[in-house]
Amino acid sequence: MIPEIALVLARADNGVIGRGGALPWRLSRDMKRFRAVTIGKPVIMGRRTHLSIGRPLPGRDNIVITRNPAFSAPGCHVVHDFETAIDTAGRLAERSGAREVCVIGGAEIYLLALARAGRVHLTEVHFAAEGDVRLAPFAAEDWREVAREWFEPEGDDTAAFSFVELERRAGSRP
Repeated sequence: MIPEIALVLARADNGVIGRGGALPWRLSRDMKRFRAVTIGKPVIMGRRTHLSIGRPLPGRDNIVITRNPAFSAPGCHVVHDFETAIDTAGRLAERSGAREVCVIGGAEIYLLALARAGRVHLTEVHFAAEGDVRLAPFAAEDWREVAREWFEPEGDDTAAFSFVELERRAGSRP
């Protein structure tokens, strides 16, 4: 069984997904959801995303894509192209029984994965964030919204947000 590829990301209303190697907001419920969605599954990320996290994510097989042949990331599978990342994730998912492989960033890795993804676990952060990394909205003709839940900020949250689930429309794969 080939696992489904899913993007897991948070994006501000203006398309910002990052600022200076970090998220430009604080949403504790989003962090909890991220963990719940990705735990037990292979996660694919770029080198900069891995460095911003600072360690392998526990309870997940971490796959880091980098063009740098000298890069090492103890506790992670380091690969040098997207196809090898997908192959590695597929083998790891088969071994663990995971039905989904999660792509967790950054923008370049999301763009590489987008054409093959069947699902998006999206957190829409409801404000115009300042940032240096953006990701355009997903094409409505390719995706259908299957779930949405709105949250007002609580505690030290910096914005209102929505959890949105998107599925690829039948026949929209390139």
